[in-house]
Amino acid sequence: MSERMGFFTDTSVCIGCKACEVACKEWNDVPDDGFVFRATSYDNTGALGASTWRHVAFIENGDGWLMSSDVCKHCTDAACLDVCPTGALFRTEFDTVVVQSDVCNGCGYCVPACPYGVIDRREGDGRAWKCTMCYDRLRGGLEPACAKACPTDSIQFGPLDELRERAAARVAGLHAAGRTEARLYGEDPADGVGGDGAFFLLMAEPETYGLPPDPVVTTRDLPAMWRWAAAAALSMVGVTVLATAGRRR
Repeated sequence: MSERMGFFTDTSVCIGCKACEVACKEWNDVPDDGFVFRATSYDNTGALGASTWRHVAFIENGDGWLMSSDVCKHCTDAACLDVCPTGALFRTEFDTVVVQSDVCNGCGYCVPACPYGVIDRREGDGRAWKCTMCYDRLRGGLEPACAKACPTDSIQFGPLDELRERAAARVAGLHAAGRTEARLYGEDPADGVGGDGAFFLLMAEPETYGLPPDPVVTTRDLPAMWRWAAAAALSMVGVTVLATAGRRR
């Protein structure tokens, strides 16, 4: 496997231009998802989904606007991989998580499995779609389209370990400048999903951005459940054998 690659999104310098959304759609041929004006925000795409793989959120609060370009987190412990019955979801040589659209059968198991609500099925298609971190560009030695298009370097791409060091230094600098609200989200390998391949510098609580404060891999109890199911099945077999033997007597 190649060195693990990832995204560091610094929301403190996002200007909400949506260049990343446009670049993502252009490169990956992601269809129009409506662009509906909701009369509550300048945000015309609303949320991540099957046809919005990068989403720039506009959050209005008492101090003005917060902006953040959200994306699939490419979790270390990815529940979507655990539940996919066809192998449509796979981990690449860059340690990213990709859906193979030609293998996906549209079962939708991955949709509720994602702790971030990222994966969705496309209306009229039925198959699951999400960010691939521009897998085709990575294989060609290029950075993802969203990072390439970002004019402020809010979206940074590179080796994950280097990004974590860069992010820690950025937070320290903001704290020294009096911006003590700055914090990292998703960078910690000890969190509930083993750390994210796409993590963020936030300027408010995660909930403000619509992010779960303590995400966990939703399939973490599956091994214990399978062991319990196997034990229960063996017990039932034993009861059946005993009952059959008793009747024969």
